Amino acid sequence: MSDSVYKIIELVGTSPTSWEDAVQNVVSKASKTLRDLRVAEVQKLDAKIEGAKIVAYRARVTLSFKYQPKE
Repeated sequence: MSDSVYKIIELVGTSPTSWEDAVQNVVSKASKTLRDLRVAEVQKLDAKIEGAKIVAYRARVTLSFKYQPKE
């Protein structure tokens, strides 16, 4: 591995259908403004319940990407 530096951020994604979709939503949205995404690590999963039914799946995800300082 080269002498690279990575930045880590935490985001929460949601989906009405699954935790997998919630994670994919995080990655899809983040990739629009962040370059060189490297790893998505799921920290926590939970679900919103209304009327005894799950109405939203939520995933707390940390993303790492290559740090590129402004020169």
